[in-house]
Amino acid sequence: MLAVLTLEQARFALYLAIALIPALVLHEYAHAWAAVRRHDATPRFYGRLSLNPRPLIDPFGSVILPGLILLLWAAGFPLPVFAYGKPMPRNPAALANPDRDTTLIAVSGPVVNLLVAVVAGALFRATGFTGIGEVAAAFVVVNVSFFVFYLMPIPGLDGGTILQRFLPPRPREVFRSGEQYLALWMLLAFFLLGQLLLLPIVRALSNGLCDLLAGGNCL
Repeated sequence: MLAVLTLEQARFALYLAIALIPALVLHEYAHAWAAVRRHDATPRFYGRLSLNPRPLIDPFGSVILPGLILLLWAAGFPLPVFAYGKPMPRNPAALANPDRDTTLIAVSGPVVNLLVAVVAGALFRATGFTGIGEVAAAFVVVNVSFFVFYLMPIPGLDGGTILQRFLPPRPREVFRSGEQYLALWMLLAFFLLGQLLLLPIVRALSNGLCDLLAGGNCL
């Protein structure tokens, strides 16, 4: 784990909670900004082109799920720190090239999280695990977790949106219809079936990225 001491688990969980808010807000803002840049003004109309978190808060995805994950961190059971907001309103018909532009919009969120992780990792390397460095470590953990987990091919996540582009029409529609069950997918991923396959993959990718950026494992 990225230099987290057992007696400091509760404090580090608090730092993770602090880092989670800008990670989610910037992730969703990047989606909205990319959509508007691709000529879909729907996110602006619905107040999503903003750093105000209120329009994007989903009761389960933004509060309950991350709350459970952070409680487990405080208890010494680290999981990928993750949250998601309400689906962003969009109008694919406004896009010049719906498949390409939808993919670019989907990628924009994880890319912003990766950029934040790069900056936080550099700060951590410069300061070490004391003071501001501990907060920087929390930002690394959260944003790396967001980057990796959001790119998983799960309906409702960015990775699922990207995957749809390469599916035949019928499987694409079936996959798209599964987006409404994102809360169920998250329960399966984190607390039921995910320990068998998904979380080990996310953990391995996150630790490799954290080692590259900050010189230590995240999870």
